[in-house]
Formats: sequence, C-alpha cells, structure tokens
Amino acid sequence: MIVVVSQSKLPDVISTRLTLDEYRAMEENNPERHEYRNGEIFTMSGGSEIHSLIASNFLIYLGFLLRDTDFRLYSSDLRIWIPDYQCGTYADLMVISGEPAFNGDRQDEILNPLLIVEVLSPSTEAYDRGEKFRKYRSLSSLCEYLLVSQTEPYIEQYHNLARESNDFWQWKDYSDMAQGIFLNSLGVDIPLSEIYRRIRF
Repeated sequence: MIVVVSQSKLPDVISTRLTLDEYRAMEENNPERHEYRNGEIFTMSGGSEIHSLIASNFLIYLGFLLRDTDFRLYSSDLRIWIPDYQCGTYADLMVISGEPAFNGDRQDEILNPLLIVEVLSPSTEAYDRGEKFRKYRSLSSLCEYLLVSQTEPYIEQYHNLARESNDFWQWKDYSDMAQGIFLNSLGVDIPLSEIYRRIRF
C-alpha cells in the first residue's frame, strides 16, 4: 500500500515509505508529480490557470533571450535531485549552464540548476520560502532563486553573492510592472510586464 499526502498538510509521520526505485517507477507512470523526501512521498499541488500562464510567460520570454547561449531552460517536467537531503522535487522553471549533470545514469534527475523559479501557490508558499529553499541552497550550482506571486505583481529575488559558500544571499523585491529584473546568473533582464502578460489582478 502506498500512502501519498498533499503538501498542504505535511504530516510528521507517513505510515508507508517507498524505496527510491519504487518512487521513480511510480513517477514514470503517474500523471501527478510527487516529491520524494528520504522515503516519504508528497503530492505536488496542481497549478491554477494563472499559475500556468505565469510559468509559460517566463518560459517563452526567457527561452527567447537564451536561445543562442550555452544556458538550457527546463520546465517542471524534469526532476531536481538534492543529494544532501535525498530529495527529488520539481521546480516551475530552472536554467542550467552548459551540459546537464544527471544523477548517475538517470536522464530525468538534474543535479546542477543555476537558476530556479517557483510560482507561489497558497498550499506551497511556506514550503517554497523555507524548507525547499534551504534544500535548494545545498546545491553548489545554484546562484539565483525567484519566488513569483500569482495574486499580485510581486517577485522576490535571491542571489548568491559568494559562489564558494551559501552564506551570502542578497534579497530584492519587485512590484512595479514597469520594472525589469536583472538575472545575475544569466546576465539578462526580464520585465515584470512580460512575466505577468495577460494577467489581470
């Protein structure tokens, strides 16, 4: 028996655990996405129409900017593996520099995200801001993290100022649709008006 719980109600204990191989097999044949946390399985909450549109806007505009570079842009279909926490999870968007570093012989688990973007949902916002960001920061490749609101034009940017450590993260926020966000890790600007294109608040 497999017990899967929603991220909106994170329990202290899950009665049934899965091995990593069982989890991977389940993900290959399951339309829902699940996060793996050292044997515990959590359902990733489904996105709203606005959530999907914001992620698509980001993907389209950033994909155009990066089309002739060595950066690679991935949607939420590709899993991020976080070795220090034995955690497999999905981001709304991630960018890597150069070739992907896969987890062993897996072609569906990335180890080297440079930039991660999460579109916030009510059920996952606290996790995205807290525990998930802490796990992401254990990845030495990660330089930048964006949290994008879907209820108002508001984006938080975290940028690692010291690549040799994870102790110097700079925070900045944006709420003016006329503003552009300079992505330090990629060297490009993306306007808030493009991220929130066709979104009505």
